[in-house]
Amino acid sequence: MALVSSTPLLETARQGGYCIGAFNVHTLEMLQAVVEAAEETQSPLILQSTVGTVKHLGPDYIAKAALVASNRSSVPIALHLDHCSDFDIIMQCIRAGYTSVMIDASHEEFDVNVAMTRKVVEAARAVGINVEAELGRVGGVEDDIVVDEQHANLADPDECAEFVRLTGVHTLAPAIGTAHGIYKGDPNIDFDRIEQIAARVSVPLVLHGGSGIPDEQVRRCVIAGMSKMNVATELRIVFSNAIKEVFDKNPDENDPRKYMVPAKQALKAAAIEKMRLCGSFGKARDYLQ
Repeated sequence: MALVSSTPLLETARQGGYCIGAFNVHTLEMLQAVVEAAEETQSPLILQSTVGTVKHLGPDYIAKAALVASNRSSVPIALHLDHCSDFDIIMQCIRAGYTSVMIDASHEEFDVNVAMTRKVVEAARAVGINVEAELGRVGGVEDDIVVDEQHANLADPDECAEFVRLTGVHTLAPAIGTAHGIYKGDPNIDFDRIEQIAARVSVPLVLHGGSGIPDEQVRRCVIAGMSKMNVATELRIVFSNAIKEVFDKNPDENDPRKYMVPAKQALKAAAIEKMRLCGSFGKARDYLQ
């Protein structure tokens, strides 16, 4: 099937009380691995690329690869641009075939964030794609965006409701204590805040910083109201470690297929585990009915 907007996927997940895994991919093999994981588990899937990966590969290459994967798959797949504050890049990705984009103006004042988000929502409305935005600031490192602990701040539930009302955004990523990258200790997630925000807004919520969150905390986030979980750093580590293991055993290996195959297998297994935690096994049928 063709790529789909993530809006109906996430709205269905919100109604069903489960979460959809959104996986940042940087190579064809990474894309294939998470698609195979979704196919095996019959989970709806959101493929994601960072701005850095878009600049590295080109939005048309990424979109075409995702479209081929989606056409060959029996599960619904969306393609999302993660954390972008550049309107021109967002429009490039929309024209290339992305079905979801994130405008990240969380570093701006509330009114500026509203204005920038509303501009993207209006541009995306004509083609029916999802728009995600962030309120508060998620700490850590995501691609070339660095937010230290001093500048990270949690989203206010009432501001979240007002933000959604003013922008018409389709999904919201509120800062609730998670961080991008791998945690040095346990994350300090404010589960009550998630519940308060979910009660005040009508759109699905997105959990950023999904790498390394303990399993039980992931489940609590889903129960509290998260409908999408982003996973990036953990995937890169799994993929890279599998390649390193091949070279540790055979330093002279020069056939990419010999190290990409085990890397794909390791990444697929990791993605399946995240889909299990999200509760998305078998949920592709919810969208296809």
